[in-house]
Amino acid sequence: MQQPKQKILLIEDDQKLAQLTQSYLTDAGFTVAIESDGNKAIDHFQRFTPDLIILDIMLPGKDGLTICKEIRPSFDGPILMLTARNEDFDQVLGLEFGADDYVIKPVEPRVLLARINALLRRSYSQKKSLSEKLKFGCLEIDIQSRKVIFEGAPASVSSHEFELLTLLAENAGNILSRDELFNQLYNRPYDGMDRSIDVRVSQLRKKFGDHPEDPFRIKTIWGKGYLFVADAW
Repeated sequence: MQQPKQKILLIEDDQKLAQLTQSYLTDAGFTVAIESDGNKAIDHFQRFTPDLIILDIMLPGKDGLTICKEIRPSFDGPILMLTARNEDFDQVLGLEFGADDYVIKPVEPRVLLARINALLRRSYSQKKSLSEKLKFGCLEIDIQSRKVIFEGAPASVSSHEFELLTLLAENAGNILSRDELFNQLYNRPYDGMDRSIDVRVSQLRKKFGDHPEDPFRIKTIWGKGYLFVADAW
């Protein structure tokens, strides 16, 4: 399942294509930034810290293959390469330089979205299998044993609280709406009336020393949802 509000850096110099792709992926629930200059791509990547990169091969300045080769050592997320040339040489080089997949332009938006979701699911599964623990300062969440350690001691959380805390922590830095939380946790849409998520957030705040009126660890972003602040623990 797609992780909500994940960030995509689209490195593409065709402005019309880039804007159309950005609009489509934004509607699909992603935060999308565009970079059109190959020489600025590395700096933009470092500032934006994306979850996935869509990288065109033909760019002004540095080409996509060079950028892929330079980014790969410091980026463990998926890289999806775009090429207008249906040549095995480009595709093989892209994979050898660290790309996870490639598509030939022009590509249908639904096909692109499907490839993105598949790459993110695979990346998420791989990362989760490598590390079953989430650590944020004085908070440690052991996903496999379903235990939470806070300030060096076991924290008593219910099953529902554990699932909510884990989902928020896995998406640290991203705002999760009630719709997204209900879909992820209960596999149903938010009906506009159910306050169970709000109650459990309140309970988690009490258990982890978060200020009830001005929370700094699990923030309420009015009109949008909840935000887990990674560096507040």
